Amino acid sequence: MLIPFFAGILLITILDQAAKLFAVGLFVQYGSTAPQLIDGVTNIPLFKDVFHFTYVENPGAGWGIFSDHTWLLTIVTFVVIIAAVTYMVVKRPANRLLVTGVTFMIGGAVGNLIDRVRLGYVIDFFDFTLIDFPVFNVADCFITVGAIIFVIYVIFFSDKKEK
Repeated sequence: MLIPFFAGILLITILDQAAKLFAVGLFVQYGSTAPQLIDGVTNIPLFKDVFHFTYVENPGAGWGIFSDHTWLLTIVTFVVIIAAVTYMVVKRPANRLLVTGVTFMIGGAVGNLIDRVRLGYVIDFFDFTLIDFPVFNVADCFITVGAIIFVIYVIFFSDKKEK
């Protein structure tokens, strides 16, 4: 299961980076002619007051926490990625739910790590404005879905013997 694992990480990373490139290109194209400018942040409503594209350079984590500690987030993310990949290579788990969850989380983490190392911040652009929710990106979606899958695995399947 290592080939699908590494291929999944690569595919998620490419998807995330491509979406961020698209978002940056979209906001550069619109520039100051975007429908709204809020504190210098370009905001393009797709569904007014529900879902917008909002360009954000996030130096921290969700809701901007640890925004002055980008280096710490970078190191922690790198260590977690190495630990998770090492676990998957050494243990070679057969449970598809576990492999999928870990693949999603690592793929998303790599996508955001690339931004932090390359830019010093993470590019976020999905803005669910209906509720007070942080602006997020494709990598964040994969990390969240992967974490949900992982929790389901831990709760319902982790005590069963691997075959």
